[in-house]
Order: sequence, then structure tokens, then C-alpha cells
Amino acid sequence: MSTTSPSPSASGPEASGADRANAAIRSLVDAQTTDEAWPSEEYELLLVEWAAAMRDDAAEPVC
Repeated sequence: MSTTSPSPSASGPEASGADRANAAIRSLVDAQTTDEAWPSEEYELLLVEWAAAMRDDAAEPVC
């Protein structure tokens, strides 16, 4: 299990899409136990969402 926590802003209004997707991935990973089947489809969708958000965040001008 992951020992890191999402940053406090990962769910706040100023959080980027990548931060929100990363927090969702961490939650999914942290919720898994060795007795459960890995939710590969959900994980893959979250990774696609994170990658798209990373592209969007990189395209935004820095203030």
C-alpha cells in the first residue's frame, strides 16, 4: 500500500485535473488488499484521465 497521501489541494477548487486524477489513483491503490482482484479497467481509465490532464495542465500558461 502507498504511504503517501494526496496533497491537501488535490480535492480543492484550485486543484489541477492531474492532481484530482492522481488522488483518485492513490485512493484506488490504497483501497486494494491482496485478497481482491485488481480493478485493471478502472485503473487504466484513471491513468488515461491523468495523462490527458497532464497534457492540459502543460498547455495552460503559467501566471
